[in-house]
Amino acid sequence: MIDVARYANVHRHGVLDVILPIQQLEFGIPITLREQPDLLDIPSVYQRRGGNFWVALDGSQVVGTIALLDIGNGEGALRKMFVRAPYRGAVVGVARRLLDTALCWCEIQRLKRLYLGTTAGLRAAQRFYEKNGFRRIERRELPPAFPLMAVDSVFYRLDLADR
Repeated sequence: MIDVARYANVHRHGVLDVILPIQQLEFGIPITLREQPDLLDIPSVYQRRGGNFWVALDGSQVVGTIALLDIGNGEGALRKMFVRAPYRGAVVGVARRLLDTALCWCEIQRLKRLYLGTTAGLRAAQRFYEKNGFRRIERRELPPAFPLMAVDSVFYRLDLADR
């Protein structure tokens, strides 16, 4: 059974063991831990103001992650959504549960809009976001506070009032 829980320091190595191999090995995204210092201080970066970070757990093993960064003005940035390959797809539903958890949190925090960035090659992720109401936007439509990653080239917005 898969559980979704708020990140705690006990999950630190599990989070790194999910995210880095997916980025580097599976999708060939040239990004290192050094370029993602947020992963070394999740509580200070994500678990403040209206933000948070969650992990999907199979027992004690981290199998998925999702983060919400509060960027002010009633807006948030969805970040670090990764699911280990064996746990992907609608049958298992890990990505859906992670997204639902983040969206419930957005409602509690009264956020109005969510933004996210991804890379062009992550087509399955793009389909997932679009199926869940995210609309593709141009980079110039991102709010000034959005945290741009050098590898991101495809951007989305979700108006939470429309849900």
